[in-house]
Amino acid sequence: MKNNDSQSASEIVIFGALGDLSRRKLLPALYQLDNAGLLHNDSRIIGAARQDIDNEAFIALVLENLNKFISEPINEEVLERFLARLVYQHLDIKNAESYVNLADTLAGGHETRVYYFSTAPALYGDIGNGLDHAKLITDADRVVMEKPIGHCLESSKVINDHVSKYFKENQIYRIDHYLGKETVLNLIVLRFANSLFTTNWDRNSIDHVQITVAESVGIEGRFGFYDEAGQMRDMIQNHLLQILSLLAMEPPAELDADSIRDEKLKAIKALVPITRHNIKDKTVRGQYTDGYLNGVPVPGYLNEEGANKDSTTETFVAIKAEIDNWRWSGVPFYLRTGKRMPAKHSEIVVHFKKQPHNIFKDSYVDLPANKLTIRLQPDEGVELQMMNKIPGIASQMNIHENKLDLSFSDTYKDTRVVDAYERLMLEVINGNQALFVRRDEVEAAWAWADSIIDAWQSSNEKPKPYPAGSWGPVSSISLIARDDRQWVE
Repeated sequence: MKNNDSQSASEIVIFGALGDLSRRKLLPALYQLDNAGLLHNDSRIIGAARQDIDNEAFIALVLENLNKFISEPINEEVLERFLARLVYQHLDIKNAESYVNLADTLAGGHETRVYYFSTAPALYGDIGNGLDHAKLITDADRVVMEKPIGHCLESSKVINDHVSKYFKENQIYRIDHYLGKETVLNLIVLRFANSLFTTNWDRNSIDHVQITVAESVGIEGRFGFYDEAGQMRDMIQNHLLQILSLLAMEPPAELDADSIRDEKLKAIKALVPITRHNIKDKTVRGQYTDGYLNGVPVPGYLNEEGANKDSTTETFVAIKAEIDNWRWSGVPFYLRTGKRMPAKHSEIVVHFKKQPHNIFKDSYVDLPANKLTIRLQPDEGVELQMMNKIPGIASQMNIHENKLDLSFSDTYKDTRVVDAYERLMLEVINGNQALFVRRDEVEAAWAWADSIIDAWQSSNEKPKPYPAGSWGPVSSISLIARDDRQWVE
């Protein structure tokens, strides 16, 4: 495919280039952009890391990972062009003098530079200091910050303050890869381009909303990292609250970055606080024990490699969240996320209110409510559950529950569903912040999450056990059953 010079040329510097995120996601995403003709001919990709290897070894490693993590056939012509873009820079991130070598590598390059911080957030300040020391920061540069940005509100402020010493807010791209998913992006179109939903998207028509992000994997050898984070910090505070804010926000005036993010922020700020006084009624946290997944025995959290046997870190969270504003008063948003669940499965289910009167009792005694399901993974798509007449000549009006199913893979057979990181990397290169999280959004989300974490810690209650391969603790069923509702599974 012919390379596209309509994009501006840029130097893309990945700090932590030999890490898991870079190998699995970032470098394959950049290859796909190149394959789509969306990288300028003169753009380069500089991988910076502490390992002392040469350029040939770096290219060989990238090639190995492209073959490993890209499922479709690799275009040899594009591959040759892509590998020619790669440069390796040995760098001691904590040593400011080491960045002088990076400056030599970037000398004579392009004005626009993208610095991707694919490292532990504790190193973000060191990277900013090193770049500043080597005079490698201009107003045209952009910086991408990976989550988690801190482990609480105060630590988040410290990290953001460090980065803000060197970069302005309009240069900072805080990434949440869920915002790059096709179905999450489609929420804006679904809500604001279809009068069917636009006029029925409030407390008058919607009974409740469920957001489930289930993971079948455990902690994958990262016990030290995960045990300090837990599912609340790792998933709820960012991914699920970002989805909730898109579902609940008011219509933005425009599709520009700040208009969208202003409305998302209002939704997060309108969340009713969960504190020590209502924590037991509004949340359930769990921790998986030994169990079976697809018939194979798997260890419990406390039996994982390197586990702290006394850990009280949660691997499952269910929350009844409420939004205190005119649109959503009285409509609960049930959030649920956990590890070692039966399947990798993420979806949003919007439950509309039941019809106030049923004239079809002879055919259907209990008329079900309409239900809109937005599947985020694995089979991306949108599904509307509704009632239909069963064809036939019978005098009785027989009706049945049917689904209108818009599966992306079926509807767009010839269109590859892009990975979230491909879209987000392209948006950074193009200088569009709409799909990234603003600092005040991060801090509002942390303020709400911190209150829950504080309430859990004050109660001294251990997480409820649930067998690996199940949908979480029994008490999570009670959380929603108290409202005469049930989880969609």
